[in-house]
Amino acid sequence: MNDRERFLACMNYEPVDRTPWWELWYWRETLERWQDEGLPADVHLEQYFGVDRRDNVGVNLGLVPDFREETIEDTPEYRIYRDRNGVIRQEFKEKGDLTMPRWLRFPLQTHEDWERVFKPRLNPRSPCRYPLRWEELKKLWRERYYPLSISAGSIYGWLRNWMGFEGISLALYDDPEWVQEMMNYIADFVVQTITPALEQVDIDYATMWEDMAFKTGPHLSPAMFRRFMLEPYKKITSCLREHGVKLIFVDCDGNPEALVPLWLEAGVNGIYPLERAAGVDPVEWRRKFGRELRLIGGIDKRAMAEGPAAIDKELEHVRPLMEEGGYIPWCDHLVPPDVPFQHYMYYLNRMKEMSWRR
Repeated sequence: MNDRERFLACMNYEPVDRTPWWELWYWRETLERWQDEGLPADVHLEQYFGVDRRDNVGVNLGLVPDFREETIEDTPEYRIYRDRNGVIRQEFKEKGDLTMPRWLRFPLQTHEDWERVFKPRLNPRSPCRYPLRWEELKKLWRERYYPLSISAGSIYGWLRNWMGFEGISLALYDDPEWVQEMMNYIADFVVQTITPALEQVDIDYATMWEDMAFKTGPHLSPAMFRRFMLEPYKKITSCLREHGVKLIFVDCDGNPEALVPLWLEAGVNGIYPLERAAGVDPVEWRRKFGRELRLIGGIDKRAMAEGPAAIDKELEHVRPLMEEGGYIPWCDHLVPPDVPFQHYMYYLNRMKEMSWRR
């Protein structure tokens, strides 16, 4: 089987030779540590680790243009700057990228900010939304042997990034009509932007992004999800399905279990990365939500750090899902820098050994 055939068969519970081999989410500091421990610094990671190929059509759903990064204050201890989302943040230098920044000011605070600053940056007809050599890429993809995805946006997560967690939370109560207007606009923007790609390319799956859960549960209640987000989601998922894209995944960290039934109702049928430290157990989720919910991830990063015995236990736990289908093992977030290179290679090799169907 080729990589595309294997992925589609796995996700549809059809016979496969093995489970797909997917990885490639790492902190920069992780790769730097691994290079000190033996990882060559001049290799393509996909090739070196021997994982299956997958690709994305590259339709750009971001802010166009994004905000110009601007340093406001720079000291030996910290840097205050405006990032590409327009957020003014303070980052501390002692521990690098793994230290949580302080969020000082968010760019979306008023109706005027939305109308004058953000809506013009969410123009579906911006020429750079599609890759420059789109026609050449379409010809290449007709002969592909690997799965191809398309990004399908975010209903809550983008607004949370632009408004801040406190800002979006208060607005949901204080100005619900405005929040609904913005969510509806985003859904329309996504549909208008991705429709030409859906009409011109045979796409295998779609990915959405939210990150709307803590370790103990979601950022907003199921009732609020139903009120504000269900219909915008349905608008996007209906568009995807009308164009033959039947596998639709959402990326959400933390523990969003209370929202899973609503995502299924909204047309999403896959979730990743299934954070074990947040209490998400892919085996339990399969029992609870059934085969309609495809799962990617759920391999505890803490087991990778601990070593071979813990890794073996973790892989044995998900072996039934690997054999049943509708599941791809993957680290439950970016692989962190406390994972030694040899531990990760042990995990990768054991995962591959166990992936073959018995």
